[in-house]
Amino acid sequence: METATKNLENDHDSILKLIDVMEIMTGSTDFEIDDLEEVVDIIKNFADGMHHAKEETLLFPLMAERGFSMQQGPIAVMLSDHTQGRDYVRKITESIQFLKEGDLSSLNLIYKNMLGYGELLRNHIQKENNVLFRMADNAFSQNDQEALLIKFKNIENHGLINHNDFVERIKKLVQAYNLS
Repeated sequence: METATKNLENDHDSILKLIDVMEIMTGSTDFEIDDLEEVVDIIKNFADGMHHAKEETLLFPLMAERGFSMQQGPIAVMLSDHTQGRDYVRKITESIQFLKEGDLSSLNLIYKNMLGYGELLRNHIQKENNVLFRMADNAFSQNDQEALLIKFKNIENHGLINHNDFVERIKKLVQAYNLS
C-alpha cells in the first residue's frame, strides 16, 4: 500500500535521477542550453513546485499538528534546505541568461551551482528518507497517511503538466545522457 511518505520517496527517486543527469552535464564543455533550461524547469516545477509544495503545505503542517516544531529540529532544517536549493536554482537561471547573451564564463557558474544543488539535495533526501519520513510514519495514523496521499495526488494532477509528465521528462534526460 502506498503511503504519503512513500509517495514523497518516489519523487526523491526521480529527483536523484535528475541530479545524476546534472552531474554528467557538469563534466562536459559540450552543452545544450535547451537541456540546461529543461533541468531548471523540472527543478522549479517538479522538485520545488510540486514535491516541495507537498511537503511545505501538507506534510510539515500535519507533522506540526502532531507535535513537531516548524521552528527547530528536522522540519526547520528541511525548510532551510529548500531555501538554499531555491538560491542555487536562481543562480543557475541567472547564469543561463548570461550564457545565452554570449558570456561563456557563465557556464562555470552554472556547473558550480548545479553541483552545489545536487550535493545539497542528495544530503537532504537522505535526511528526509531516513529520519524525517520515519518520524512522520510513527506519528501519523493510517487515516492521516490516506488523507495526505489524496491531497498529494490532487497536487500532482493539478495544472497543465502532471506528475507523470515530469517523470517522463526526467527519463528522457536520463536516456539522452546515457544513464539508463
